[in-house]
Amino acid sequence: ASMDGAPPPKRWRGMDSGLHGYLHEVALPSTWPDEDEGDAHGSVRLPRRTGDPARTYPFTLDGFQECACACIERKENVMVAAHTSAGKTAVAEYAIAVAFRDRQRVVYTSPIKALSNQKYRELSEIFSDVGLMTGDVSINANATCLVMTTEIMRSMIYRGSEVMREVAWVVFDEVHYMRDRERGVVWEESIISLSKDARMVFLSATLSNASEFARWICSVHGTPCHVVYTDKRPVPLQHYAFPMGGKGLFLVSDEQGQFRISNFAKLTASLDKPGKEDGNQNENGKKSKGGRDSKSKGGIIEDLVKIVKLVKDKNLYPVIVFSFSRRECETYASEMANKHIDFNTKEEQEMVTKIFESALGQLDDSEKQLPAVQAMLPLLHRGIAMHHSGLLPILKEIIEILFQEGLVKALFATETFAMGLNMPAKTVVFTALRKWDGERHRWMSSSEYIQMSGRAGRRGKDDKGIVIMMVDEQLDELTCKDLTSGKPGPLESGFRLTYYTLINLLGRTQGTDNMEQMVKKSFYQFQHELSMRQTESKLEEINEEVRTLEENTDESAKEYEGLRDKLDKAEKVMLEEMQKPGNCLKFLVPGRLVRISTEKAQWGWGVLLNVSQENNGQDASQYVLDVALRCKPGTGPSSEPLPVLQGDPDTELFIVPAKLSLTTGFSSLRLTLPKDLRKESSKKSLLSALAQVFKKFPDGVPQLHPYEDMQIKSTSFDAAVKEAKELELELKNNPHFQAVERRDRVATFEKKAALQAEAVRLRMSMGGGELQRFQQQLKAMTSVLKKLGCISENGVVLTKGRATCEIDTADELVTTELLFAGGFQSLNKHQCVALASVLIQSDETKEVVKLKEELSRPLLMLQDTAKQIAELSIACKVEGIQVEDYTAKFKPNLMDVVYAWSKGSTFAEICQMTEVYEGSIIRHIRRLDEFLTQLRSASKKLGDEELAQKFQEAQESVRRGIIFSNSLYL
Repeated sequence: ASMDGAPPPKRWRGMDSGLHGYLHEVALPSTWPDEDEGDAHGSVRLPRRTGDPARTYPFTLDGFQECACACIERKENVMVAAHTSAGKTAVAEYAIAVAFRDRQRVVYTSPIKALSNQKYRELSEIFSDVGLMTGDVSINANATCLVMTTEIMRSMIYRGSEVMREVAWVVFDEVHYMRDRERGVVWEESIISLSKDARMVFLSATLSNASEFARWICSVHGTPCHVVYTDKRPVPLQHYAFPMGGKGLFLVSDEQGQFRISNFAKLTASLDKPGKEDGNQNENGKKSKGGRDSKSKGGIIEDLVKIVKLVKDKNLYPVIVFSFSRRECETYASEMANKHIDFNTKEEQEMVTKIFESALGQLDDSEKQLPAVQAMLPLLHRGIAMHHSGLLPILKEIIEILFQEGLVKALFATETFAMGLNMPAKTVVFTALRKWDGERHRWMSSSEYIQMSGRAGRRGKDDKGIVIMMVDEQLDELTCKDLTSGKPGPLESGFRLTYYTLINLLGRTQGTDNMEQMVKKSFYQFQHELSMRQTESKLEEINEEVRTLEENTDESAKEYEGLRDKLDKAEKVMLEEMQKPGNCLKFLVPGRLVRISTEKAQWGWGVLLNVSQENNGQDASQYVLDVALRCKPGTGPSSEPLPVLQGDPDTELFIVPAKLSLTTGFSSLRLTLPKDLRKESSKKSLLSALAQVFKKFPDGVPQLHPYEDMQIKSTSFDAAVKEAKELELELKNNPHFQAVERRDRVATFEKKAALQAEAVRLRMSMGGGELQRFQQQLKAMTSVLKKLGCISENGVVLTKGRATCEIDTADELVTTELLFAGGFQSLNKHQCVALASVLIQSDETKEVVKLKEELSRPLLMLQDTAKQIAELSIACKVEGIQVEDYTAKFKPNLMDVVYAWSKGSTFAEICQMTEVYEGSIIRHIRRLDEFLTQLRSASKKLGDEELAQKFQEAQESVRRGIIFSNSLYL
């Protein structure tokens, strides 16, 4: 099927036994007949499961599960989008059961190794023949059901694995991970490259564009793709807010999803109490000085202690407390113990000790004495633990097991805990709603909030889940409403070109046609083409309106002008009446939205801060309003502020005095004002709140009604209203007005120019343009490979390139150059390990690493090689390469640590050498082991058996102790 071959999905809504609605849609190839013939399992439009099921369950399946299983019985692709704990896993298990029944192979992919280990354990308890393949573990590699990371599957596809050719079903767990900037491309490549005979089951969190994804799958594989979507939670949630420094909880959204405006107002009032410490954050997300900075963490800890004690007293545990910092998780957990909070009975403490000591049985005595291990047991005895990526993997798994056994009652975790196996709690607490995303501090997205808050509420145990947000005055009503409303975000492509993919596709066939096909089939290209068609359709509509406008006669235009003048006069009379202090003053309270207009400019809507009276006058010109208005950056307060153009994202907030007589609109909306608008953070908060208002009301901000709200009683006003209604009726019948009114409604002339520019941009970016950009990048990257001697002029992969094909854990080009130029040959096995570690990304650290000469010399060689690659890339016109940035990504943060480990140091000794978390060191060395395997394979491709043997010995030097202890799930 062509990329646009799939028509819009057909929709049917089903109902399950619990009256929980679900949506079933299906994307069909353009060649699909209008009336499809049914079979034993219904039709493509109405799938029905009949006969003996491949798997039975000890519970009645919900409607969405039943529908998805019917799609699987029909041997058709299906995406299941539902909240955490809704029961998506049952659908995956059914697909695996169908594969076992039909004697076919099935692959279950997950985004991370830890999740693969857990899933292997879970599936092994259900099915007889299950295998596991991650970067560092391989168990039963020829099993009927293989659990693996998506990267491993992609690698197997590119290597032409016999196993992948036999696969009938692939389950993609957590497919929303495809939006990940770094790794999302792996999902797209895998989906595009899978055999046309394989069928796919996609498990995802709720998405706003699931049907768009289904249409893409249908267009790539030419077969139907179903979407079974439910946004019903098995356990409804109550969302509470806890004001920083406060004493109680405020229910802001109930289990029916109703936002409690009155409660939010009380919450805001409690934050604004005089003498209360200021909890504002500055633009960097840190506490502002003079406010909470004096207590900072101490204040948050005090509040958190109150909440955890409340959870314990009200029997609302188990509780997961989410933070966006690993250090905070540890601090908060330790502080709970310091405050003598204890959840576990003596019997439970004994069970904790037994499980803990049993799990640590595979470690040696020195590893059992590690500070991280010793510090954990006293916490676990209290039923308290932390969970983050820096923990020792064995401790993390112990904590997961104890949590599932009900022996950890309060878990302090980072957001990674919200992804993966179903480990729900009764209550979820957020210590913050703002996070650093690698570029800036921002509010959590609704998708992130849904994923994490969805851990609250255990199916079959709780009638409702409790979510508690710790908030300060930065949280405005609209942000809070957006988060708690549970509206999902879209799945957007993270597709990009990589040398690994390019050279592997070149290895499968000569020329870059395969890579161009990959680009054309990508979800990225599909989304842009869809966006282009929508924009062109909009442009056509507006052009039609413009043509209508131009066709109007002069006569109707003159009549229109006369009627318009009369209407303006009538509206002026009405406005003057509304501006009278007696009619409007009672509504002019701080936070009210007002619209300001002068003869020179339309300032638009702003936020009223204050009203003052001049000379004791009683008309509108004697009252001055201080209004926070959106202005052009760089104007005011020393120079005259200038209004910002509608839709311009580059704005600043300035307080501008305006006479009441310049107020041309009184909104029914009021915003909560920050305490101190002199602070930049407060201005930004208010600016953000305004932006949310405009986003929520795209057709115009709601205004006070002159009769119902303002209760204006005036004969002149009544007469003006009557005249305005009659004039509007005459205008509606005027052809010129009809065209102009449309222009006013959608701003045709301005929008036409904007849409034309957008269409040009989109045409450039896709309809040849974006494809062309990819093709240019492809040409530049191919040129680099030719100049490096990886491929011939005809695009045939040479010996050096075959080595490059083996590398997907680190930078392919720098690694290959070091191998080919003899960079590793002159080093001993310990130096090889240390140098290889620099090629792998490690955790950021502020430490300045001082290296001895035996390490600094190889590092300098690597950096020189990286510089040469960067310069060559720039010469070949590869986009986005800066020499300094490219070389700077090779950081020696753990070079000396890895070197010491390879030479025989204990784990305790290497932990003393760095501030990097123990778990991060283990993860780094395990990735290094995976990379050394690839270096060994690459060396063999180059025909250097001696170097391959050196890498084998290097691997053996690091493969020991706690770093390579077995997962408790295996």
